[in-house]
Amino acid sequence: MIVCRSPAEIQRMRAANLLVADLLDDLRRIVAPGVTTAELDALAEAKIRTAGGIPAFKGYRGYPATICASVNDQVIHGIPSRRALAEGDVLSIDVGALLDGFYGDAAITVPVGPISNEAARLLRVTEESLYEAIAQVRVGNRVSDVSHAVQRHVEAHGYSVVREFVGHGIGQSMHEEPQIPNFGKPGHGPRLAEGMVLAIEPMVNIGLPAVRLLDDGWTAVTKDGSLSAHFEHTVAVTASGPMVLTDRDGSGQARAAQAGMGTEAPRNLESRWRKRTRLK
Repeated sequence: MIVCRSPAEIQRMRAANLLVADLLDDLRRIVAPGVTTAELDALAEAKIRTAGGIPAFKGYRGYPATICASVNDQVIHGIPSRRALAEGDVLSIDVGALLDGFYGDAAITVPVGPISNEAARLLRVTEESLYEAIAQVRVGNRVSDVSHAVQRHVEAHGYSVVREFVGHGIGQSMHEEPQIPNFGKPGHGPRLAEGMVLAIEPMVNIGLPAVRLLDDGWTAVTKDGSLSAHFEHTVAVTASGPMVLTDRDGSGQARAAQAGMGTEAPRNLESRWRKRTRLK
């Protein structure tokens, strides 16, 4: 069953999602060569609990940590450890929080020090695909319109989308209906209605889409060892268009609007992304 939230409920969800957004901003600034993902995890749990929230992932189906920390060819669900990050790594951080009865969920992939041009391009394209998808979050569109927007943008750049894992509805449970794949033909699936809240999360590989599960039972890695990136926002469907609940300053709203109009040339997006990233 798909649940549509009231404006009051969406505002409560906004608080949980802003907690997640602030936490990801904090972790992004801390990531550097020599930092361990276990240190990031400890900081994340402390911040969520200090804010009166509960880590959404810790204990969920037995998952042992607050964040998912996936390095390089790790696609999703990487378990934090004492492994020190190294210059040139890319780190995907996924985090969820429960606050006042509602869940927030978001993910980013960040460079660890200087990274290669190839890795920077992967991160840029994956993040762009997220905003292409958000631009489709409009009343009357179909779920597969969101899915197709990711696939179209990713494959146009020669990359592949992971098919084993999908986005999802979110609200008073961490995972609700509908499921949101990152691939598919447009015009299919449930119609988007005002009050639906979606966690949209492209997972993109430089190489082939296939993944395999490590022996820890959680960490999914690319079968061919290629780099992977993961970005996620939680987005509400409103009468006036998408509301990015994990967007602190409005920049996400603007990027989704630009993606929907197709007004920004790829080279300009590349330039803007590189301002945030030191390249080798």
